[in-house]
Amino acid sequence: MYIPENILSQVNEWLTPTFDQETQEKIKEMMTSSPKELEESFYKNLEFGTGGMRGIMGVGTNRINKYTLGKNTQGIANYMKQVFPNKELKVAIAFDCRHNSNTLAKVVADVFSANGIKVYLFSDMRPTPELSFALKHLNCQAGIVLTASHNPPEYNGYKVYWEDGGQIVPPQDKAIIAEIENLRYDAIQFKANENLIEYVDKKIDEAFIKSSIQNASFNTSAEAKDNLNIVFTSLHGTSIKIIPDTLAQAGYKNVHLVPEQSVPNGDFPTVKSPNPEEPEALTMALALAEKLNSDIVIGTDPDCDRLGVAVRNTDGKMILLNGNQTMVMMTAFLLEQWKKEGKINGKQFVGSTIVSTPMMLSLADGYDVECKVGLTGFKWIAKMIKDFPELEFIGGGEESFGFMVGDAVRDKDAVAATLLICEIAAQAKANGSSVYEELINLYIDFGFYKESLVSLTKKGIEGVAEINQMMVDLRENPLKELGGERVIMVEDYKKSTALNLLNNEIEPLSVPKSDVLIYYTEDGSKIAARPSGTEPKIKFYVSVNTHLDSKDDFKSTSEFLDQKIKSILDDLKIN
Repeated sequence: MYIPENILSQVNEWLTPTFDQETQEKIKEMMTSSPKELEESFYKNLEFGTGGMRGIMGVGTNRINKYTLGKNTQGIANYMKQVFPNKELKVAIAFDCRHNSNTLAKVVADVFSANGIKVYLFSDMRPTPELSFALKHLNCQAGIVLTASHNPPEYNGYKVYWEDGGQIVPPQDKAIIAEIENLRYDAIQFKANENLIEYVDKKIDEAFIKSSIQNASFNTSAEAKDNLNIVFTSLHGTSIKIIPDTLAQAGYKNVHLVPEQSVPNGDFPTVKSPNPEEPEALTMALALAEKLNSDIVIGTDPDCDRLGVAVRNTDGKMILLNGNQTMVMMTAFLLEQWKKEGKINGKQFVGSTIVSTPMMLSLADGYDVECKVGLTGFKWIAKMIKDFPELEFIGGGEESFGFMVGDAVRDKDAVAATLLICEIAAQAKANGSSVYEELINLYIDFGFYKESLVSLTKKGIEGVAEINQMMVDLRENPLKELGGERVIMVEDYKKSTALNLLNNEIEPLSVPKSDVLIYYTEDGSKIAARPSGTEPKIKFYVSVNTHLDSKDDFKSTSEFLDQKIKSILDDLKIN
């Protein structure tokens, strides 16, 4: 059997005594019976993308296993000693409900402790946002969470957080990656110092819940809370450990769990994908809501950083809000609360991302606060808080169903966001309105923005090449017209340039480089193309907008925008 030279050298290293017998036997088996799997497992090293390192579990350099994660951890330990000399080093480690998450978390804890670093390890699965909170609460310099968010069951991942509670960003990520790449596998210290590993749980839970309630509660009456009929599903994930208690302690008693999905399970047996961005994931919750005549449905992904929300429309039918709509509702509500409390003085900001709805800019303008826009991923919103200490952070979100309330947690946080959306729904219902009606009111006040997302997933090495070629084509042969409208601006975040097609002038973009292209048309539409940093996937984001004069025009205006989106997707040839 022919094995390419670059792969063979990696394979041979993994057949040395540095690696355990089980790993070596699996590689030998692949060499004889699964050459394609062998190639996929070794053709590259797993890389850090927008959400950390994520991949399929198995043996090899392109897989999640004790050696790839051990090497990461050893590299981070070395880096911490360089950056924090003469300091007692501490890390917090959490993990989700996925297969092997608990054992991989212990491997990571072992390596840190073997390097003389104090470890706070959660004794059981916990939401990812709780790790961000715990890191700061325990005065750690770094944190790790073992999770692959809403990926399929065969995936796992490794997210790295720094002392501010946010995920690592440049230049730290590059410095850490360089440290990792300079390491040999035989340099990993796996032998734990158990005296340096402390298990944490209830005390951190209590502090996290208390903080969530402080940040996301806004004088909602007990009667309004009692009258809100809530259905909640954890989709077999970690949120079951925190969200029901948070809602109960905040005064929400009328909460109904989807029992079949309340048991954590890394196989996610009742859903095709445990992703609340996909309507199908909330099927069971919606059925329970119909049975109970509930007002709102909330579902969180396995690591509890994203939430999906369904509410009743003006016809009484349950509909799923998209991430942009949820983000707009939450941001507008927070802005209104801050305004009522007299806390807005021009020194506040909200955060968003380059592929999220431009309506965030309209909201910010309307309330006289700044809207800072960064690259995709909450690490960039967390970085804004660090970069602009003179400004108060109110909240921020992105289109992929994530939101952050204040800065107690510096990552998307479905715990505080779940409570916040319940506050919005309870107050709206008490005032004879609804979440959906309040959303339409925002469209009237700030412009009717409508978004669509098309995601294309490919497979393996060929899939990566295919997606790379799509981006090459979009760059080298830029579209001149979309949806019958002239393209007037092209932003290329890989080149850090914005080309104005009206005068052919080029301006620099100030955000860090990223493989993203954004087209703007003459009528204000915005179309973005962005490949995933962790898997063979590409996403196309379309945003269109127009004026909405009254609620009576909502349906016809919405249909007009739908047609506009369809026309753009037709021109992109991806729908």
